[in-house]
Amino acid sequence: MTFPPFTGFIRRLVQANLIVFFALLLLGLASPNTAYSLADHLSLTPYSFLHGQLWQIVTYSFIHTGILDILFSMLSLWFIGSYLESTLGARWTAELYFVSVIGAALTAIAVAYTHILHLTPDLTIAGSTGGIFGVFVAFAVLFGDQEMLLFPLPMRIRAKYLVAIYILLSVAFMLRGSLESIASLGGAGFGYLYAKFAPRRGFLGGTSEWYFDMRNAYYRSKRRRAAKKFEVYMGKQGREIHFDKDGKYIDPDKNDKTYIN
Repeated sequence: MTFPPFTGFIRRLVQANLIVFFALLLLGLASPNTAYSLADHLSLTPYSFLHGQLWQIVTYSFIHTGILDILFSMLSLWFIGSYLESTLGARWTAELYFVSVIGAALTAIAVAYTHILHLTPDLTIAGSTGGIFGVFVAFAVLFGDQEMLLFPLPMRIRAKYLVAIYILLSVAFMLRGSLESIASLGGAGFGYLYAKFAPRRGFLGGTSEWYFDMRNAYYRSKRRRAAKKFEVYMGKQGREIHFDKDGKYIDPDKNDKTYIN
């Protein structure tokens, strides 16, 4: 067995989580009340989010409640996220993760206000589980037959079956009134949608490509209009000139078409 590469976006994400965790840990030793207040403002509380603390929809994913929580979360993110990043690229993986994080938060907020399962908007959630579930589900969608080690058991299982087990466990905890499990399922749902419908370069890459295509089409249209006007003007001067469909000048003195940009 070999460890996956620890580079790129996944490395920066793991490092950011560890920095926040140990910074709050050290702050807690110096000023427990300050550390608790800061962690509370960075964690996600549906009521607080809808009353102005909009940053919580992302920052909650960097707050972890204990050493085991962050240990297993970061190991999971490293092992699965690195595989996706090496296969699909850093941009795609980053978008997948944060779409899942935000989707998990929105799901938790919406469900908390329905008051089902005795849930209330003043409950607080924290941790990167929503984003990790999105990464897991995307991995299962794209590489479902890839075998994984079922830690800590010495057995291997296909990714799609392992993710199904995690989802069933989350459903069981959800039925006991766990808002964090609902958020995890929301992250899994958004991860599934992203894996199914996101372009190969990610939505940001696709959007920038669309923007440059539209910009180039606009400039080509302007050049064609200018070329048409110039043809008419030169015709009035007794000279016949021609431009191609892209507005480039056609040299009549040469057998092949030579264009002057």
